[in-house]
Amino acid sequence: MRVNKSINNGKGNIMDLYNIKPSEFRKMVRSGEFTGQTSGVSAGYAQCNLAILPEKYAYDFLSFAQKNPKACPILEVGEVGKKALPFLGDGIDVATDIPRYRIYENGVLTGEYTDVSKFWRDDFVSFLIGCSFSFESALLEAEVPVRQIEEGKNVPMYDTNIPCASAGVFHGNMVVSMRPMTPDMAIKAAIVTSEMPRVHGAPIWFGDPEKIGISDINSPNYGEAVTIKEGEVPVFWPCGVTPQNVIMATKPEICITHSPGHMLVTDVKNVSLKY
Repeated sequence: MRVNKSINNGKGNIMDLYNIKPSEFRKMVRSGEFTGQTSGVSAGYAQCNLAILPEKYAYDFLSFAQKNPKACPILEVGEVGKKALPFLGDGIDVATDIPRYRIYENGVLTGEYTDVSKFWRDDFVSFLIGCSFSFESALLEAEVPVRQIEEGKNVPMYDTNIPCASAGVFHGNMVVSMRPMTPDMAIKAAIVTSEMPRVHGAPIWFGDPEKIGISDINSPNYGEAVTIKEGEVPVFWPCGVTPQNVIMATKPEICITHSPGHMLVTDVKNVSLKY
């Protein structure tokens, strides 16, 4: 199966980062050499979504994640005020090692940054959430096509009408990512990804997008639209951008997240996240 390993570094340069070691990739991110989306980077290694919140929200958010494990599978929770994430990788700095961050204030997106060190607070708690980019190498190994990798794009992501279980102050609807496939490949993809519940697991829906509140499949709320070929159906997975949708609904005074598609690339191998 042909795989497009060319990835835009966010500054107009096309790079082959499919086989780069995660630690080397994080150095590129920290130096500002790479600021783009991370689909296809460091194949075989887990990637993570991010939500950083003040400690007073930490229990409620952890409870929310536990009640919504398909959309928010927690891989690591940082210590209060600490930027290190020892389970996910040696030397990780959560404030510098993600290509692009978002800051929400009272539920409003107020800026995107490549380094959020200047915003760091001693009461911050970091939540690292499994990402569907992590199962894409398993799909490719099973000869299941991944369209956004083929086209060198960010995965399309959509707000839905699927409600999340509320917890404390946190409430809202699920966000999903989409990959188009033929029906037989969709069945194969469901089998492959169901073995990896810590990075969203099996699809939550396939077929008619309007049934889950998506009015225009060619206009994703996050990421980029991809080609849906004749005979293919859209297949939807729970997405780790869900917390951003929830944050906009809940409106904490501050929250730092990753920019959709711009993930933390970890030292954890995907095979360790299977059942």
